[in-house]
Amino acid sequence: MTKCKFIIASILFFAFNNVNSQEIISLESAVKLALENNYEIKIASNNSLIATTNVAIGNAGMLPVVSATVAANNRVQNSSQTLQSGVVNSLDNAKNNSLNYGVNLDWTVFDGFKMFAKLDQLKELQKLGETQLKQTILNKISAVTTTYFDLVQQQQQLDALDSTIVISNQRLALAQNRFVIGKASKLEVLNAQVDLNTDQVTLLRQKELYANTKIVMNQILARDTATEFKVNDAIRVDATLLLDNLVSLAENQNPQLVAQIIANKVAELQLKQVKANRYPTVKLSTGYNLSETQASLGFATATSAKGFNYGFSAALNLFDGFAQNRNEKIAQLQIDNSKLTIDQQKLALHSQLATSFQTYLTNLELIRLEDKNEAIAKQNLAITLDKFKIGTITTLEFRTAQLNFVNAKVRNSNAQFQAKLSEIALKELAGIINLN
Repeated sequence: MTKCKFIIASILFFAFNNVNSQEIISLESAVKLALENNYEIKIASNNSLIATTNVAIGNAGMLPVVSATVAANNRVQNSSQTLQSGVVNSLDNAKNNSLNYGVNLDWTVFDGFKMFAKLDQLKELQKLGETQLKQTILNKISAVTTTYFDLVQQQQQLDALDSTIVISNQRLALAQNRFVIGKASKLEVLNAQVDLNTDQVTLLRQKELYANTKIVMNQILARDTATEFKVNDAIRVDATLLLDNLVSLAENQNPQLVAQIIANKVAELQLKQVKANRYPTVKLSTGYNLSETQASLGFATATSAKGFNYGFSAALNLFDGFAQNRNEKIAQLQIDNSKLTIDQQKLALHSQLATSFQTYLTNLELIRLEDKNEAIAKQNLAITLDKFKIGTITTLEFRTAQLNFVNAKVRNSNAQFQAKLSEIALKELAGIINLN
């Protein structure tokens, strides 16, 4: 299992289902498509893999460096030599060749424990990459969930508008029949026609919004924006959330807060690396080298040598213009800033949770009220329609009852949607997303 799949599995506590049909896509299926296809998730996953790959003792400087070298030099010169006896030897186009090759090993065996701090830092950066991946996944799940339930709400509103157009057509037909038999004026027919046209305009606008939102959903799912689909027509709000539980979860697994805590650890390890520069650096070196030389003019016309070499070196910074002190002070200030950022993030997180939870409670209460209002409006419309058929109420009274019913359905749908948004926001802040 890849790192990305592991993180996804730790976030989602449900089994994904296959799409029931080509026409209807479930929320679980939509999330699954986003996790598989979304470009931002893929990029974040690759970045996390890069951080994981960087966690290696060699990258921390703990392993020796082995290199093979070869060097060849060839010269052709007119040369002369004057011996102590005064004899002069000269040779035109004298050849002077040298060849050196071998294998060498260099190993830093002590650097003030900088390499160990570096390895720990790489491990923390790996955790940071995983946290950033989790943040991206949560953001995308939230975006998919929000857009999905937006579509659900819009489908419900389309159904409400379809219903009101049916009623408006019935009203127009009744008005025309009454006009034919002389029980209604031409004005009543015209008013019914105008109201029907108005309802049709509203429906067209709603269909436009619905189509545009589907395009946005397809974009999030990283697929053809023209792909046709429908969503399940239901919104279920989790009404069991508790603020104390959400705060506890957020302090332990909110990705932004966790990232700041990791950044603080990275800063502390950076200070350790800076302080390590106060200690000597000890290196070992060894190798096996071969050399050959040829000279046309000289006491020795050819030499060769081969064998091992070994040794060590040590270096200690005695004075660097007080740069060491400056670097340590800067590293400590960076730690202080990271701690302040953690406190700032915690305060902001608590504030967001408190305000979002209050909105969540309000929306739950609005759902209960709007449910009652819709039931009352439906009953009122049925009574009004019966009275309108027998001509005991005016057209205006019937239109008012009709609009009250439509508006009640829309408000109820919107109340459920807003409550769901509050739930999603709270769970995202807490670092969890449960799809209900």
